[in-house]
Amino acid sequence: MAFSFIHAADLHLGSPLVGITARDPALAPRLAAASRDAFAALVGQAIALRVDFLIVAGDVYDGEWRDTSIGLFFNRQVSRLIREGIRVYTVRGNHDAASVVTKSVRLPEGVYEFSSRSTDTVLLDDLKVALSGRSFPDRAVPENYAASYPPARSGWFNIGVLHTSCDGRPGHDSYAPCSLDDLVSKGYQYWALGHVHAYELLHSDPHIIYPGNLQGRGVHECGAKGAVLVKVDGDEVSVERIIVDRARWFDLAIDLHGMSHVSEIYDRLGILIQPLVMDAEADGESRLLLVRIRLQGSTNLHASVAEFSVSTNSGL
Repeated sequence: MAFSFIHAADLHLGSPLVGITARDPALAPRLAAASRDAFAALVGQAIALRVDFLIVAGDVYDGEWRDTSIGLFFNRQVSRLIREGIRVYTVRGNHDAASVVTKSVRLPEGVYEFSSRSTDTVLLDDLKVALSGRSFPDRAVPENYAASYPPARSGWFNIGVLHTSCDGRPGHDSYAPCSLDDLVSKGYQYWALGHVHAYELLHSDPHIIYPGNLQGRGVHECGAKGAVLVKVDGDEVSVERIIVDRARWFDLAIDLHGMSHVSEIYDRLGILIQPLVMDAEADGESRLLLVRIRLQGSTNLHASVAEFSVSTNSGL
């Protein structure tokens, strides 16, 4: 049996971007729109690639809605998939746990949200796929949810959908903690993880993957962002990243040691930025690029550097 699916996570639709709003009110709406545009782009990719289903492994929303507009946006996008015969499977994570997002908009038929009461399994008979998942009832989940997932079904392609801090990923709260051995021992062919915002292949046989988030939300989330396309043909499983971000963050450091003129700073900055621009435009998409520039090292150009910093911040 040959089929394909997309694994995404951590959409964080409705993220407030408070810090950015305070520093640059004109920029904040563009970045807020970037998260929605990235998801719309992913939906377009799923339709173009004619995948069989989409998995979103938690944190569809960033938190409680101010109104239902963000829920209606998600419904409009997934409805595009349903009309094309592409099914959608989601779990709730710590940001959109059942106790956190209490407002509701009925999900379209064809979208399945895994229960927060216990782990359950959905069988896709036409593809011989068994999908097991469990949503967060509350923001903080201290239990090892992976332990409650059922054993693999023999003769089926088994997928576990789990929002988790596997082996205590650094920089992330330890929610639904588990170990890599916990996941491998289940005998599943694929684990669709969420919670970590950077792409990470934890294991390749079976595939255990964090796709990262679709859209970086600050300079702490740098580089290309997107989801994972998974193709299955019998026992062969291949994965590739799908990049859909609409705003991309970078953190650049320039060592001023040995520089004698401020023009050298501009020259060095140009050398560093040019490949970032080329890479961001490589797929033909238009992206907003946001760059933090850190000037470091011993220099006698202090006055010029201060002037450079002011002009650069104004330019951003």
